[in-house]
Amino acid sequence: MALTPAPTKHLYAFSQIPSLPLPPILFPPKSRHRQTRCSSSPFPCCRFLSLSSSSIFPPLPATSASGVRRDLTSLTASMPPESVLFYDIGVAVLVSGVALLLLRFWAEIAKRRLLEEKLNRKLVHISVGLVFMLFWPLFSSRREAAILAALAPGVNIIRMLLLGLGIWKNEALVKSISRHGGYRELLKGPLYYACTITLATSVFWRTSPIAIAAICNLCAGDGMADIIGRRFGSQKLPYNCNKSIAGSIAMGCAGFIASLWYMHYFSLFGLIEESWRLIAGFFVVSAMSAVVESLPISAELDDNLTVPLTSLLVGSLVF
Repeated sequence: MALTPAPTKHLYAFSQIPSLPLPPILFPPKSRHRQTRCSSSPFPCCRFLSLSSSSIFPPLPATSASGVRRDLTSLTASMPPESVLFYDIGVAVLVSGVALLLLRFWAEIAKRRLLEEKLNRKLVHISVGLVFMLFWPLFSSRREAAILAALAPGVNIIRMLLLGLGIWKNEALVKSISRHGGYRELLKGPLYYACTITLATSVFWRTSPIAIAAICNLCAGDGMADIIGRRFGSQKLPYNCNKSIAGSIAMGCAGFIASLWYMHYFSLFGLIEESWRLIAGFFVVSAMSAVVESLPISAELDDNLTVPLTSLLVGSLVF
């Protein structure tokens, strides 16, 4: 049986069908990748086989510290000045609320006597300032942001004055932050503590290593010196029988480690640049703060006053 060719009109009609564009994965744009012998083939199947994995699965965008900083600043970069101000006020209210909740938490711990009184007081000493610093990158880059951020510890100054003068009564809070449970004690160490954090925030702020060193040596350094010294401080210093070698070493190490951690933390947001010079400076400041804290004069004045003053003075020389 002879085969008859298809009618010409059907071939003509088939040729008039509009050509559909092929998926771009079959014909990728020209790239700088090395062309293989198969990639020059006119057949789509060969060109598909010549695709590299990077053409089909593009790499994920790389993350960097500057990228993180851009993501945060983009929240306020497009805002008008009035909106940025309200944004900083909102962050300040949030930080103040967290600080009050943290103090309330430790007050409940002291009230229920879940921890030793002195240990509870030192945990308050360590946590309040360090947790407060965690929120610094949330503020905008405006100068007013530092003043608004300082309102949180500034409120604590007023609280210490009201409690220390007996105007406001809160036995649980007084017990959690005073040495011997007396409300008059709040006019010394706790008041100096709040003033130091307020000063470091409003004057030096988050781009200054001096602020990091002052708060870290005051909170982590001085706090750990008491905790470690009471438990492992059997060997006293020759020039001060009230201080131990273990406590002084713990203070220098804790203040130094905390300073390094916050240096790295702030560098993730582009607020400060990590360097060996800063590391050396933090070491000097922490060592000098530990030495001054071990002197008998610190007992006559107050550790919460001598330690931050030393950090500020030495930090202004080395940074």
